[in-house]
Amino acid sequence: NIMIQIYPIPLNPGQDLKVEISRFCQNLNLTAATIISGVGSLTHASLRFAAANVGSEIQGPLEIVSITGTIAQNGIHLHISVSDKNGHVLGGHLLEGNIIRTTAEIIVMSFNNYLFNRELDSITGYHELKINPLPQK
Repeated sequence: NIMIQIYPIPLNPGQDLKVEISRFCQNLNLTAATIISGVGSLTHASLRFAAANVGSEIQGPLEIVSITGTIAQNGIHLHISVSDKNGHVLGGHLLEGNIIRTTAEIIVMSFNNYLFNRELDSITGYHELKINPLPQK
């Protein structure tokens, strides 16, 4: 049996999207979770594109088209897609520096009987997600 809880995270103008998601999950001590929904707007975005070593800044205003990813006890890994005023969409790895313009409505689902952990993978060279069930009580 998977035990889940759902948490809404309403965010306000001026807040940093990644910082606030991280803070929320740390405050609730969520150790295994995922983003199941997210909409809103940004003044600008800070993303790392595929295989890039540094982030890129995208000037807004921008709409959050989608956001997804995993939240582990030792870090979050989120990807986001944003659209500009012409509907052009860009996406990538969410960095700090994505500032809320009007709102962001993020929904998190927590798996209460699992522990997600990021561990260095010798094959990829990145900290990859490891999923461990917690002992049944």
